[in-house]
Amino acid sequence: MSEFDRVLRDAVSRQDVPFVVAMLGNREGVLWSGAAGESSAGHAATVDTVFRIFSMTKAVGSTAAMILMDRGKLSPDATVESILPEFAEMKVLESVGADGPVFRAPRTKATVRHLATHTSGLAYEFWNANVAKYMEVTQFPGILSGLRLSLKYPLQFDPGTQWDYGIGIDWLGQVIEKVDGRTIDKFVREEILEPLGMRDTAFEPDPAWGSRLAGVKIRGADGQFADFDIAPPPRPEFYGMGHSLYSTAPDYLRFLRMYLNGGQLDGNRILRKETMDALLQNQIGSVQIPILKSANPAVTADVELFPGLKKSHSMAFMRVDEDVPGARSAGSQTWAGVLNTHYWFDPAANLAGLIMTQVLPFADPRFMQTYAAFEQAAYAKDKELSRSAS
Repeated sequence: MSEFDRVLRDAVSRQDVPFVVAMLGNREGVLWSGAAGESSAGHAATVDTVFRIFSMTKAVGSTAAMILMDRGKLSPDATVESILPEFAEMKVLESVGADGPVFRAPRTKATVRHLATHTSGLAYEFWNANVAKYMEVTQFPGILSGLRLSLKYPLQFDPGTQWDYGIGIDWLGQVIEKVDGRTIDKFVREEILEPLGMRDTAFEPDPAWGSRLAGVKIRGADGQFADFDIAPPPRPEFYGMGHSLYSTAPDYLRFLRMYLNGGQLDGNRILRKETMDALLQNQIGSVQIPILKSANPAVTADVELFPGLKKSHSMAFMRVDEDVPGARSAGSQTWAGVLNTHYWFDPAANLAGLIMTQVLPFADPRFMQTYAAFEQAAYAKDKELSRSAS
């Protein structure tokens, strides 16, 4: 296991990351775990360090919707406005000029599938300069305000015609509440977190975590790390399933292992295998996943995962549809959180991995090199790891 420890230790010593926690597992159990660096001043990172997982929340929200699909209570092809009539008010933003924003009616209706797959027309300001300009001109509150008004981002294209990363899963959480009747946090706790034994995953920070809750850093123009204050909004008007959760590597690995095990873990079934298998297929057809060009370099670098390889999107994750040389297999599913908490699971290879820190900008090239080194080491050791699984 020394190669994994070396990858983490060297990344911290080079200041590629302020600290890092990583884990590997398969259907049978945990294969390896490790940590390096200080997660906050004077406190060493440990496997049970607690993270603000931000967009790793999205897969949990999408899984909640998949549960309702599995039970026949929600169709992925239902229009959003048929469940949430207020969505019919959403318009496409054509331009933002001296006289203010110009809108038009969308030519297609957004569906539940569009929300889950980032093809609804909703886009974040961090990668879309048009949205950033609109927010500046109108003083529109971002999604991290926790205000219900923040759901009303304007559409950037007609639903179903493009892929752009945005707040679709926050709207999906509202769909789940309307269809099921429970608040989204209650639904997630009762249907996902408790059955999977994810005891350190929560919508609000637990005072009992104490020093286990990591601090956040940002890399400045000088390349050095500085403290940075960012967190999901506490006690918001609604819990956005795009960003609201705190969690640990062991908890999230249980979530990923549920997928490796066909929708169940330790005898607790979350999804029927046939439903899960269908919904993990490509859900966006021929729509391409483009490079996300940064509109705010302090928050995020440009993002292009697996350049040159075919990618798609399932109901809950981005898919890579070709084998990655020396790494994950075709059909692997992946995503991440803005503070550089990343994961993947590979059904073909029976392997899941996480590598997590708390630092901006997202997809910082120095972090991404560490991620690649960790993943390559995992596949190089895969056969040995599988034999030693707990």
